[in-house]
Amino acid sequence: MKKTLILLYFCCLLPITAFAGSTRESLQARIDAAKIVLDEIMATPDNSIPMNILDQATCVGVVPGLKKGAFVFGGQYGQGVVTCRTGHGWSAPVFIRMEGGSFGFQIGAQSTDLVLVAINDRGFQDLLKNKFKIGGDASAAAGPVGRSGQAATDWKMSAELLSYSRNKGLFAGIDLDGTSVSQNAEDTELYFGQSQTFESILRGDVAVPQGAVPFVTTVAQYFVAAKNR
Repeated sequence: MKKTLILLYFCCLLPITAFAGSTRESLQARIDAAKIVLDEIMATPDNSIPMNILDQATCVGVVPGLKKGAFVFGGQYGQGVVTCRTGHGWSAPVFIRMEGGSFGFQIGAQSTDLVLVAINDRGFQDLLKNKFKIGGDASAAAGPVGRSGQAATDWKMSAELLSYSRNKGLFAGIDLDGTSVSQNAEDTELYFGQSQTFESILRGDVAVPQGAVPFVTTVAQYFVAAKNR
């Protein structure tokens, strides 16, 4: 009974978390966590994002610690950062939210790291929208894992975004159909100290803040190296 009440409390807490205020320090911690997630995933080439996908990526999003809970009704909520390839490197990061829900006979709670990879200009355009739904407004596929990703044959033709999850050390493609992705303009403005549009930031018109340099450099380390190999 006690365990059930704890899980029910967790599920009720998910929507409340969505409205919790951010601080400059918490936003920096989010960016730092995104860097760590990428470093840990790419440290094992045989179980990471394939080189041919790194090569074609136009944008990369990382959501550290997406919270998922369920007690009959299921819910998930997470916040992360996105950077995009520009003509002179990778852009400063912007902040996003991811939300979803489900219904069924389910119970449990977990925290999962997510990675989104836009693999063409359509995926880039999706990230410029104020809000879109994966599988509805934007076509997505569970991303292949490994050095080459040859097991996947249709992602180049059908997907705008490839999605991955890491839970308890296991990194694999994941189906996120029905999950909504929205711009977090408030957090972006707070981090940059002034209002900036997602388009101007992701197109590289805004300088990378000092605190975000390690994250952007990490993305460049893996994705630019693949582009130039």
